Amino acid sequence: MSTTGRNRSILAGLVAEAPVTETPSPPMAAARPPERLNTRFTGLSKVTSGDFREKTLLLVDPARCRMWTGHNRRYELLSEQSCADLVESLRSQGEQEFPAIVRRPPADSDFDYEVICGARRHWSVSFLRTVEHRDIKFLIEVRDLDDEAAFRLADVENRSRKDICDYERALDYRNAVEVYYGGKARLMAQRMEVQESWLSRFLELAKLPVQVVEAYGDIEHLKERHARALKPLIADDKTRPLVMAEAKRLAAEQARRKRAGEPVLEGAKVLESLKRAAVSPEKKASRTAAAEVIRSPAGVRLFTLATKGPKKAVLELALVSEATDADFHAAFETVLARLRQSH
Repeated sequence: MSTTGRNRSILAGLVAEAPVTETPSPPMAAARPPERLNTRFTGLSKVTSGDFREKTLLLVDPARCRMWTGHNRRYELLSEQSCADLVESLRSQGEQEFPAIVRRPPADSDFDYEVICGARRHWSVSFLRTVEHRDIKFLIEVRDLDDEAAFRLADVENRSRKDICDYERALDYRNAVEVYYGGKARLMAQRMEVQESWLSRFLELAKLPVQVVEAYGDIEHLKERHARALKPLIADDKTRPLVMAEAKRLAAEQARRKRAGEPVLEGAKVLESLKRAAVSPEKKASRTAAAEVIRSPAGVRLFTLATKGPKKAVLELALVSEATDADFHAAFETVLARLRQSH
């Protein structure tokens, strides 16, 4: 039987299954099939016209699935804490709501499937099966994908997710631009449909020296904007040794904190320490020497005054002081008058 013939037979069957009502239909609606039948006609029409594509979902043992080596999530960093929301959802529903995207590995593989998207789903189902001994399987959708298409698919799914840190994403992009796009960031940006400048910032992050990365203690604290701030300091022959020495000191401090069970230093504090270290001892000495100490008539320290160029001055108040408010006011008025006269 031809395809057209089969479709007509199916439609005929649907019409035969339609419920018969004893209530007369209005004259204008006599030729109109019931709403439920209309919906079924529409659905079949879309299927036969190619508007819909059938997908086959499978329930499998997660132990028969391996992570794709190009996956943009570091599987070894996943934990019960990082997957807590998904684990709890699986516990309460007893099943996986959205399928992972997989492909068939090479014929000589010891696994049946390779996970392209769905590392957290795979980890969570595996955790519930092995640790809590729950009877739950891994829901997958099998697709035919080459490596470049797999990379783009995984990136689109995870690009907006906050549980993949900037540095993980940067490493993934650094590998992809070489492996799939011949080192051409512009081509990669076009294929990913992103701005080249946006992609370049992540590629710069991936270039940070390993000593600087270790200074953060936790890569989740290392942001793309940090790389932008540190790039000129690392590129300068004068400031690079200073930054690297401070990075080594910070890495040791972070390691000590981990051993002691203490939280690591926050990313913002690490960045500030590295930036401060880039100031040479000579510059620090000159800044200190240039600061003028302002005292009260009784010799009590009130504040320091440091000029920052021809139109700016910085005051640092000594708030823990025996001086009175009147002493501060009088000294400030005197200094302000002097500065205005000199400029």
